[in-house]
Amino acid sequence: MGGMPLNDMPWWRWRSNVRSALHMLSDPGFQRDVWLAGVDGYGDVTDAVYRLVEDTWLDNWSAEKYVGTIFRDSQEAALVDTAVLRVLRIMHQVGPDAQVSAYLDHHGWPEAVRAARDAHIRLATSDGDDPDAPPRTLEVLRIMTRVA
Repeated sequence: MGGMPLNDMPWWRWRSNVRSALHMLSDPGFQRDVWLAGVDGYGDVTDAVYRLVEDTWLDNWSAEKYVGTIFRDSQEAALVDTAVLRVLRIMHQVGPDAQVSAYLDHHGWPEAVRAARDAHIRLATSDGDDPDAPPRTLEVLRIMTRVA
């Protein structure tokens, strides 16, 4: 979230939260080294899912509704929809209060990670950011969405 202006989309704060969630959900190394290890500052799987759907209601309707406000085009929206559906399916099966390992060990997790990765790459690239940079802490996200 450093290449293009962070606030070039009308609802850029929501885009930032969705991007943060997708970034964490798309990185197996991060999940192992941070979530499984219990490192503070990044939340957990449930926090990431909440950031993905809390303001956007992407658990109730398509990201297509937000083309031009959160998402730049229909391709971004379609990739986000796929990721949301994969992740929510697993959350409903294991429960929102499950241990991180329950998500990571779920047979559908690699597919969810792949879908989140596809969406993350598209959004990060569209914003002029390096999709392979490590995820930022939630505090950095709060600061970025407060000041831009």
